[in-house]
Amino acid sequence: MKTENTLGKLYLIPTTMGECNPHDVLPQTVVRAIQLMDHFIVENEKTARKFIKSIVPEKVQSSLILSALNKHTDSKEYNEMIQPCLQGINIGLMSEAGCPGVADPGAVIVKLAHEKNIKVVPLVGPSSILMAMMGSGMNGQSFAFNGYLPIDKSEKKSALKNYEKLSFDKNQSQLFIETPYRNNKLLEDLLQTLQPNTLLCIATDITLDTEYIKTLRVADWKKTKVDLHNRPTIFIIHKTY
Repeated sequence: MKTENTLGKLYLIPTTMGECNPHDVLPQTVVRAIQLMDHFIVENEKTARKFIKSIVPEKVQSSLILSALNKHTDSKEYNEMIQPCLQGINIGLMSEAGCPGVADPGAVIVKLAHEKNIKVVPLVGPSSILMAMMGSGMNGQSFAFNGYLPIDKSEKKSALKNYEKLSFDKNQSQLFIETPYRNNKLLEDLLQTLQPNTLLCIATDITLDTEYIKTLRVADWKKTKVDLHNRPTIFIIHKTY
């Protein structure tokens, strides 16, 4: 069996979370990693090439070898994607936005790397989940990310009530997301379903010039106008009394 010393490494490369200067939010370690690699696993080849060019403009695009990992990828392709590491070549795994492996399909490749004794190297970068928690003023000692809520209205209402109860029973902040074009409808549902004193944080466009992070009681949000349409947003709720 090959050891970590004879195998390539899998670098988890964070990306920006929208249109901004990448050097404002990404450390030099990310730049160096991209400079030194040509093999990448990405969600979308076009946007990945654009990102790499913004980070390392001098990198020759024709040298890049990109594998697409998204909802259309057949699981039989995973082993082929990780093959360069087995030949001693480093690979960079990128999310479409933020950190790979967190609310991101890249987790399946990370799992496979561990199974094959490939060293996994996560690099520092922006995480909308952590940055939303940091900016919320809610319980950073205990929180849960729940992904997407159900689309069905009654199921969504039931899920929100359950998360609200969990936050109270466990003193645990509850995070979730929505497809950006449905954000305003979700906000309406939140204000109609949750208790007036439940805290709600809306964290949108994190790290961008239009960043907006605010925590209010549901009753106060009903008096506040905010347009979240097509803006990546993290919602956090916490019922404390």
